[in-house]
Amino acid sequence: MPQLFRRIALPLIASAGLLASAPGGSSGARAETLGPVTDPLGVLKIPKGAPIQIGGYWVISGADAALGTDEVRGVQIAFKDHGDRIAGHPVKLSVEDDGCNAEGGQTAATKIAANPNVVLVIGPACSSAATAGAPILWKQGIMDIATATTAPALTAPTRKPEYDGFVRTIYSDIYQGKSDAGYVYTQLKARKIVTIHDGSAFAQQLAAVMAQNFKDMGGTVLSVEAIQPTDVDMHPLLTRIATEKPDVVYLPIFVAATAQIIRQKKEVSGLESTIFIGSSGVMAPDLISAAGPAVIGFRIGYPDVSPDALGKGYGAFVAKYKDAYGEGPISGYNANAYDAGVLAIMAIEKVAVTAADGTTYIGKQALHDAVYATKFDGLSGPIACDSHGECAQFKPAVYEYTNADPTTFDIGKNPKKVFP
Repeated sequence: MPQLFRRIALPLIASAGLLASAPGGSSGARAETLGPVTDPLGVLKIPKGAPIQIGGYWVISGADAALGTDEVRGVQIAFKDHGDRIAGHPVKLSVEDDGCNAEGGQTAATKIAANPNVVLVIGPACSSAATAGAPILWKQGIMDIATATTAPALTAPTRKPEYDGFVRTIYSDIYQGKSDAGYVYTQLKARKIVTIHDGSAFAQQLAAVMAQNFKDMGGTVLSVEAIQPTDVDMHPLLTRIATEKPDVVYLPIFVAATAQIIRQKKEVSGLESTIFIGSSGVMAPDLISAAGPAVIGFRIGYPDVSPDALGKGYGAFVAKYKDAYGEGPISGYNANAYDAGVLAIMAIEKVAVTAADGTTYIGKQALHDAVYATKFDGLSGPIACDSHGECAQFKPAVYEYTNADPTTFDIGKNPKKVFP
């Protein structure tokens, strides 16, 4: 057993304290006894030799596919490190493509929730998909451990009970937005900014948090611009921005639209000295391919994923990644995904009860409570969920693209860390 699993401290949270979070609003509505297990939300029965079925939903096609594919791989490595078995059963990970949008998240979650044998779900990468998908899963008593969904509302104290089955092994953009504002105001000495979002939960909330922090520091937000992710001609937008003369344009959006903006800004007079800064949605070789030479000098606010900032086992993880997939990590949240896989393994094994005939029983409320109670030292840092599902910590950084050749993508080199 890897050292990671021997360092676990897993205190139990009394189930009675969490029953108010039960799907459907009634703690006893689905009480069930199967074999040796009684659970308020129901009991899953896994026959001897049958797999533990784990659902997953990520963006695995289109311009942002690297984001989701990288996280799928992180989870797969976590399972492999545990012998591809949980509680004595083989693991079966079934992944749905959510397209990194609300409609895709709804469709993926509906399909997963229709399978009565799904024990738990891991993913998604995109906040819009989680916003739509998590309530569908929790209505069926299925826990959802997200891997890169940073929208603050998902783990806010004011979130609705329908999100009680949602946790994430990634930080909230409350911290990313504050960090990005500090970098722009203090390090770049910028005093006037424009923000751009694409209407997604991630981009809209992060841009708002950054703008508010920037204003609190004494800066001025000249305008808040909105685009569609599929927009192609950015010249009218950029021309309008140029008339405002911002020091910085902050655009926490995704690959396709970002590439259009940073390519076309070179064709608009008045933006020659304006700095454009993106965020985590464009940490991918696909941005280099889409933007070409215009990518050079483009910066992104991002968590610090340098070896010194991550857990001690990250170097060994990268070696396994390269061995398994023939390349290094293709985005930056693989460690968070690995930790989500570990969290799933630990929580399931804590509550699984195997009878003498080899049948395993898992209570849904018990699994919910175990997920929230789990604590361990993860690859991405300490993992410990608070009562609202926030399980990770944030370490700030800024990265800058230095080469227009997509084959040179290597986090830390291209893009290289320029702050701190």
